[in-house]
Amino acid sequence: MNVAVLDRTTTDVSTPGNGRFYEYSKAANPIRPSLTPRIPYHFFAPSLYAGGETRIVPLDLSEALKCPSPATGPGLCANFVRIIRGDALTLRPNATSMVFYVHRGHGQARCGDVAFDWKAGDFFAIPGPTGLDLTAGDDAALYAVNDAPLLTYLGATADHARFRPTLFRAEDANRELAAAMNDPAAAERSRISVLLAADEFPLTRTVTHTLWAMYGIIGAHTEQKPHRHQSIALDFIVDCAPGCYTLVGPELAADGTIANATRVDWESGCAFVTPPGYWHAHFNESGANARLIPIQDAGLQTYLRTLDIRFT
Repeated sequence: MNVAVLDRTTTDVSTPGNGRFYEYSKAANPIRPSLTPRIPYHFFAPSLYAGGETRIVPLDLSEALKCPSPATGPGLCANFVRIIRGDALTLRPNATSMVFYVHRGHGQARCGDVAFDWKAGDFFAIPGPTGLDLTAGDDAALYAVNDAPLLTYLGATADHARFRPTLFRAEDANRELAAAMNDPAAAERSRISVLLAADEFPLTRTVTHTLWAMYGIIGAHTEQKPHRHQSIALDFIVDCAPGCYTLVGPELAADGTIANATRVDWESGCAFVTPPGYWHAHFNESGANARLIPIQDAGLQTYLRTLDIRFT
C-alpha cells in the first residue's frame, strides 16, 4: 500500500485531497513490518559516550520506526550527553519536556531566569520551550530524554512552559530510595523504587505532563516479578555488577515466567528499550545492589487513562 504524504511545495492545497476507504479487518490493527513497525528491542552501549568531544548522542531508531526525525520510540528521544570540562552545550529541541540524569561530573545549568548547579546523581526536569544551557566544571555525562518525536508527529510547536524547572538532588533521591528499600513491606512489593514528581502534575504524579521517571534498586541475589504497561520504557543502568539482566517478551508462560524471552545483559551506563505491552522482569544474580532509571511516556499515558500497568 502506498501512503500519500502532503508536500506543500508541490501540492495544490486549495482543493481537498481524495479520501480512502479500507476494509475494517485489514486496517484496524496496522502494526506490522510492512506498514507500522513494532518498537524494536535495542541496546545502547556506554562506549557511545565514553570519550571524544562535547556532543549529544541521540539513541536513534527512527529508521526502524519509520519516524521522520531522531527517535528512540514514536514519542520519545533518549540521548547520551557528553560535555568536556570547561565546555558549554545548548539544548533546544522542539519538545514540551526534557528529563536529565547526571551520570558523572558536575556543572551549571541555566533555563531562562533559573540557574542551578548539578552533580553526579542529580535529576532535573526542564520545560522544552525554554531551552537549556549546560556548562561542565568537570568531564560530564548525562542521560536525557525528551518528547520531541511526539511534537514532530503532531505537527506542533511547543510555545509555552507547562512547569517550572525542577531539580531532584542526589542525596534526596538516595535517601528516599533507601527508605523504600528498608521499609518492612518492601519484600512484598513488585518494585523497590521511587517515582519523581513535579508539583504541577498532581493528577498523574509524574515528573512532567508527558514523562514519567523512576529511580529503582534491585538488591543482590534478587529478582523483580514480571510486569507490563502500554508506555515505552527507555531504561538507563546507573550501576551494576556482572550478572544483572532483563528478560522481555510478549507473553507469559503458564508458570508466570516470560515465554520465549529476550535477555538484555546490563552494563553500568548503558541504555536499552523495553517495548510497550511486553512483559519484563529484572534479575540481579550478583553480590552487589544495582540501580536503574526507566523514563517513559507514562505521564501522557496516565493522563489518557491508557497506561494499563499489570503485574503477575
